[in-house]
Amino acid sequence: MNQVYLALGSNIRPELHLPEAVRLLAGCGKIIRKSSVWQSQPVGDEHQADFLNAAVLLETDCDAQRIWDEVIPGIEARLLRVRDPLNKNGPRTIDVDLVLFNAAQLQIAHRIVPDPDIDSRIFLAVPLAELDPGYCVPGLGRSLSEIAAELQANSESVFFRRDDVLL
Repeated sequence: MNQVYLALGSNIRPELHLPEAVRLLAGCGKIIRKSSVWQSQPVGDEHQADFLNAAVLLETDCDAQRIWDEVIPGIEARLLRVRDPLNKNGPRTIDVDLVLFNAAQLQIAHRIVPDPDIDSRIFLAVPLAELDPGYCVPGLGRSLSEIAAELQANSESVFFRRDDVLL
């Protein structure tokens, strides 16, 4: 079985889309852990609502290629994700990203795994660290908890959501 770490984000009706994405992911395997929900400001296009972010650890027999080619696009299509070619950082119903896969370093199409933004994007690192704090990111030689702590010490741009948005 493969251990797949996926990041989720939404700023269009996230209270609906985040839990539904988790439910759909569960159809591909077993959800081992779910993070809390974190609120962050948008990156790039700042004229939109804040994002709600979370992460899940999925145990599945799907390989990374199938996750990339079928699972993620299928979930995003079901949740009516629209990609604007003129604004890749625009609002979205759901964004599902393959961030970590086992302890592997991979390239699938244009996607690099581990996600190269883990150590610079707090909205990725903090939810992932909740899932598996001791996970040592291949190629970085640092644990998720170390990365998240460093980013949190230098930023106030992610906020824990105490409501019952999710998962």
